[in-house]
Amino acid sequence: MGYRDLQEFIERLEQAGELVRLREPVSPRLEITEITDRISKRAGPALLFEEVPGYAMPVLMNAFGSMKRMCLALKVDSLDGIAGELLDFMEVEANTLMKKLKLLPKLARLGRMFPKEVSRGPCQEVVLTGDDIDLGQLPVLTCWPGDGGPFITLPAVFTRHPETGRRNVGMYRLQVYDARTTGMHWHAHKGGAQHYRVAEARGEALPVAVAIGADPAVTYAATAPLPEDIDEIVFAGFLRGEPVDLVNCLTQPLQVPAESQIVLEGYVAPGERRREGPFGDHTGYYSLADDYPVFHLTALTRRRRAIYPATIVGRPPMEDCFMAKATERIFFPLIQKTLPELVDLNLPMEGVFHNLAFVSIDKRYAGHARKVMYALWGLGQMMFTKIVVVFDREVDVQDLGQVLWRLGNNVDPKRDVVFSEGPVDALDHAAPLAHYGSKMGIDATRKWPEEGFTRPWPQVIEMDPEIQRKVDKLWPRLGLK
Repeated sequence: MGYRDLQEFIERLEQAGELVRLREPVSPRLEITEITDRISKRAGPALLFEEVPGYAMPVLMNAFGSMKRMCLALKVDSLDGIAGELLDFMEVEANTLMKKLKLLPKLARLGRMFPKEVSRGPCQEVVLTGDDIDLGQLPVLTCWPGDGGPFITLPAVFTRHPETGRRNVGMYRLQVYDARTTGMHWHAHKGGAQHYRVAEARGEALPVAVAIGADPAVTYAATAPLPEDIDEIVFAGFLRGEPVDLVNCLTQPLQVPAESQIVLEGYVAPGERRREGPFGDHTGYYSLADDYPVFHLTALTRRRRAIYPATIVGRPPMEDCFMAKATERIFFPLIQKTLPELVDLNLPMEGVFHNLAFVSIDKRYAGHARKVMYALWGLGQMMFTKIVVVFDREVDVQDLGQVLWRLGNNVDPKRDVVFSEGPVDALDHAAPLAHYGSKMGIDATRKWPEEGFTRPWPQVIEMDPEIQRKVDKLWPRLGLK
């Protein structure tokens, strides 16, 4: 079963030796970032800042900042187990008739994934409305010196489609403008932005609820690249192996996880924009200031003894790199469902999720590598991938040294590089236009005669297996390390 709440997850991290409590007073303005950044760069533990001057609640940082903690967050020994069950989950959730199968024993875990409505929850132990709302009570971080202000960085933002009622949960940063308003930084390609476009076209405000400090499965689900018809809260229930308890908001027609630490209720009005940013982003550069919708709070509710979780992003490695790596591993079988020729996929941390993809394939015909490039660019958020490099099946794409060796040897630039144009990530500052630019595909596979390659392709240098076995036996007597 999943964690009841964030407090239980913190207890588990501490038991595993994965959390350090810091009792020295540390400011949320730049100081927490500097400490956390140093710890992230050395693959250090989660941090609980217990003394934040001027604030009554501690700040949790780097809770997802390693593959071990990602496994602890999702209560698995390996992410492969989740990946193996993902396709079953997708089939059940996408087909409403199949939901009846939740009563079957073999789908017991899937049957426990649908959310449960409760009448009240800890997230509403303290209720502030009207002039009592004050975001200044929260230890919101100012992360980097050039940031436009303090930003809420680990929120789960809840909206519903104004016409279909379908729920979306996404993670979109919120710049705090004053006591009762923030920016709403949802990119044009995201689900929340689509809900807002529909509401704005109807001349309506879009109700929004922001859950801060939900249980780890909900927080991770808000970042997951799910198809539009998959409910993130149902996915969180799948990850937890039990339902997420949802409670009705007090001032908006939405539901939020009852065990959250803090909930912001409000709306985004049609036609209203305000300058948001700059923000030190996961690319390692500041994302430029731009105009985004404005979130107006109608209520702030919280636990009496709330913990404020946050994350920082910047030059990798950072906490978000491990969340993205978990996504790569969990969702790879889903990509293979569409592209069964894929052997493995690596989105290296240095590529900050959307700049680089290394993929190995079972090459079956001439031009196969190019087919895979274009297919990947057509899959959900893979459309943002700036550079796709395709290798033969024997290449370990998780080994950066092997990748670069093969890339340097197997590629003729004029023949093997292709360019395409299309959507790019909103944070791609190199693109000539916002949201639109070019992509590059590189075919690093062995070239076939059918692809116009008439020269002999050389063999890779390998030692005779019998000699290897002989030296293995001799090795302990050689005195070599």
